[in-house]
Amino acid sequence: MRTFAAAASCLLVMGVVQADSVEYAIDPTHTFVNFEFSHFGTSTSRGRWDKKDGTVRLDRAARTGSVELTIDMNSINTGLPPFDRQLKNKDFFNTAEYPTAKFVGNDFVFAGDQVTAVEGTLTLLGKSHPVTLKAKRFGCYTNPIFRREVCGGDFEATLQRSLWGFAYGLPEIAPDAVRLVIQVEAIRQ
Repeated sequence: MRTFAAAASCLLVMGVVQADSVEYAIDPTHTFVNFEFSHFGTSTSRGRWDKKDGTVRLDRAARTGSVELTIDMNSINTGLPPFDRQLKNKDFFNTAEYPTAKFVGNDFVFAGDQVTAVEGTLTLLGKSHPVTLKAKRFGCYTNPIFRREVCGGDFEATLQRSLWGFAYGLPEIAPDAVRLVIQVEAIRQ
């Protein structure tokens, strides 16, 4: 009988933990996926993708989470339309063949109540490799307009672009290292 009671208690606790998992929809108006790289060792070229969507699941009590973020690669925006067109061609992001990129993170790293990193896989140009997005800031608040909880933060990683087969201009035009900066906010559903 004690074994049954212990098992029932474990199932009850597991059910409570699972019930604390909350789904959030990524808010495209407060989420930006930016990149930057050195241009001929002189200045920094920057850009972003304007269209993205996804979901986040977060269980702060269990300190677990997951995220799925899809990026429309054709929405690249450097502020210079000719450069955007060049970055869409087959030497760079090859958006005709690979119109989307996707980050799937299934391992949230916590320090106390704070998310400090999200470990996952980035699929870009048809290749998937592990990426750790380090949190520079993370928090949640009740949005006065939506009247719902919003969680978000600033995350970044340095990617070696050659891993995804993006080797054009190495190393003369731009180095292998590309800084990825993601600021994200997601609305509780």
